[in-house]
Amino acid sequence: ETDIPGGAGNVVMNLASLGAQVNCCGLVGKDEVAENLLKTFHTLGIRTDGVKQDDSLATTLKTRVIAEHQQVVRFDRENRMNAPHALHTELEEVLSGLIRESDGIILSDYGKGVITRSLLTHAIQTANHLKKPICVDPKLEHFQSYKNVTCITPNTQEALGGMRKVHLNHNTNIRDLGFEILKKLKCRSVLITQGEEGMTLFEKDSVTHIPAKSQEVYDVTGAGDTVIAVMTLAVACGASLAHAATLANLAAGIVIGKLGTATVSPQELREALNRL
Repeated sequence: ETDIPGGAGNVVMNLASLGAQVNCCGLVGKDEVAENLLKTFHTLGIRTDGVKQDDSLATTLKTRVIAEHQQVVRFDRENRMNAPHALHTELEEVLSGLIRESDGIILSDYGKGVITRSLLTHAIQTANHLKKPICVDPKLEHFQSYKNVTCITPNTQEALGGMRKVHLNHNTNIRDLGFEILKKLKCRSVLITQGEEGMTLFEKDSVTHIPAKSQEVYDVTGAGDTVIAVMTLAVACGASLAHAATLANLAAGIVIGKLGTATVSPQELREALNRL
């Protein structure tokens, strides 16, 4: 048995693996799962100033049973109940300070009740006021609220659902969809991930398609977490959106060649760049 941070924790692990100084923010319970999670973060030097614990919550636990490199079954234990209002208020206050001291912000929305519309608005307004890049891995129920962000990274189905469309056809191609999201959300860029088709970056006056670079696909679990981690970290370090998306694409190709929730190292990314 192995314990690995998942969900937004996987984004944190990907950032830390690439050498970033990470401070995470969120809600967990006062249980053994939370203690294991926080212990892992502390061991790796990841700050948890923004992680709040409460007796009314149960820390989300996803258990995957793997046999011969194949996932047999997954069962989840989670608490989708709304956290106390006071906790959310405290979270917003902490988040303001974290944004001020950070070079980039990631909102990893897993629809578990931590990210509310109020928190979204607060975080985006604060980041924009301080001219800090802020990127979002979206969830459908909040899609229309991710306005004015630096980048939003939906997969094709999330992009379609966010725009209330069923599927791509002759009336709705990926290009039209990307620019529709860009206009609707007034964001700086949209990065639509398309699995084996690669990914497409939309900016105000340009479209950049990046073909997939994976050698062999073992497990796509957490690939989106790697994409937004590398994309945001690169932009925070001064890379253009197109260069950041290229790095993110390479990183995704590396992690889907690994089994389970995985991260990418600087050396692996260098080697992928050399092959490119």
